[in-house]
Amino acid sequence: MIAAQTPYGKSASAGDPATRPLLLGWREWTALPDLGLHLIKAKVDTGARTSTLHAFYVEPLRRGAAQSVRFGVHPLRGRLDVVVHGEAPLLERRRVCDSGGHREERCVILTRLRIGGREWPIELTLTNRETMLFRMLLGRGAIAGHALVDPQLSFVTGRPVRPARCYGAD
Repeated sequence: MIAAQTPYGKSASAGDPATRPLLLGWREWTALPDLGLHLIKAKVDTGARTSTLHAFYVEPLRRGAAQSVRFGVHPLRGRLDVVVHGEAPLLERRRVCDSGGHREERCVILTRLRIGGREWPIELTLTNRETMLFRMLLGRGAIAGHALVDPQLSFVTGRPVRPARCYGAD
């Protein structure tokens, strides 16, 4: 493997494996453990600033001064019978421009991403991606400082170990 330069000027193949950037392909298996999403396929998109999670409903909630959001996810494409309901503190509302140039205000949450045996917090916007091939889009803001992307590769990090009967769809 040819060593790649990181934004920090060091070779990606040098140093401690736990601290060097993770190598990702253009699509990867991920998990969002705080949301109960133990297996979700994501498109790694360095052209997108923000990461996005498919949510077929989004309900803002207010409990006293705290704001949160409840949402439903179909984690498996083409399986509307498989549903994971999530709830997370609302970080903010943000106007986002999608790949088609349409502007939309979205709820933003902060949650842990698990990929390639590593975890770190990422911001996610919630929107309906029912017609899209991937339920999750992993944008450059989420991978900056953590990973390098080789667009010629796919599923470099492998499929994560998942609990038995994940989503009840085995």
